[in-house]
Parts: sequence; C-alpha cells; structure tokens
Amino acid sequence: MRIVHIVGRRNHGKTSLIVELVRELSSRGLRVATAKHCGHTHELDTPGKDSYYHRTSGATMASVITPAMCAFYKPRISNDDVYAELTKWAANAAILLVEGDINGPGRKVEVWREMAGGTPLALERNDISAVITDDPLSIDVAVWPRRSIDILADRVLCQPLPSTMGDTLIASHKN
Repeated sequence: MRIVHIVGRRNHGKTSLIVELVRELSSRGLRVATAKHCGHTHELDTPGKDSYYHRTSGATMASVITPAMCAFYKPRISNDDVYAELTKWAANAAILLVEGDINGPGRKVEVWREMAGGTPLALERNDISAVITDDPLSIDVAVWPRRSIDILADRVLCQPLPSTMGDTLIASHKN
C-alpha cells in the first residue's frame, strides 16, 4: 500500500485537498484509506461512554461497532509502528493518505498557499518531494498545480515512491 503524507502549515488546505483526492481516487474505483495525524495528546474516545470505561478499566483495545461503522481505541506506545497496523486494518485500500505526520514513513507532499502565510516547509526540509500550489514559487522540488485534482491524483499514484529515507532525500532533489 502506498502511504502519502499531505503536509503543510496550518490553514494551507490539507484537509480540503485530501477530501478532493479521496473523491477523485474513489471515482476511479480505487479504495482509499485516510489518517489524520495530531501532534498533541488528547482524548479520542468520549469520556463517560461505555467504550471509554472499557478502555480505561484496562482493556488492551476497546471498540465501538454499529451497523454502519466501527472504531478502535488502542493505547499507542511511542515506538509502536502505527503505520504497520493501519496498513493491516486498511489492507484492501490502494493508498493511505495521511494528513500531517511530517516525520512519518512514506512520500511527503506539501500544500502551500501564499495568502495563508509562512514559507513552504520544503525550504526547511529535504524530505518533501513536491509542493502543491497555484501560487508562483521558485523552489528546488517539483511544483504541482493545486487547481487540477485529476493531475494531482495521477501524480500521487504514479510517481515512484522512495523506499528508504535515503531514497527520499535523493528523490526530493530529482523532481
């Protein structure tokens, strides 16, 4: 499964882009999984609900199962390979789009909008292989047009993905 991180500064359009990519890729018949990375600790479960009591009583995992959806709550140890677990849970997906987690495994592409402020992260990091923007930008990595979701979907799917961090560093300077 491909793992692609959509990264960028706050309010630059990561969520909107992921929603559009999911719609585009799904319309092509592909199964798409997503994950939202959050850099700070907060409670995901709802305190006071049964699943919360199950989990906080000592269960190694608690889940909520309804006729239409299911959710799993599991403590995360800092050195756990959460992406290995995610790829098991989403084994039928062709791609996992991760919002954020700039230090996670997989290709990183950045969403950047000049009007949102700040410089592109790709100027500070060498592991971002492309910047998605419709604003003029002079940078040493590929610049993909934001307005063309079909082209973005092709590029996310078809560009070779680095297999190691060393390959990521090389690939980011070749694009």
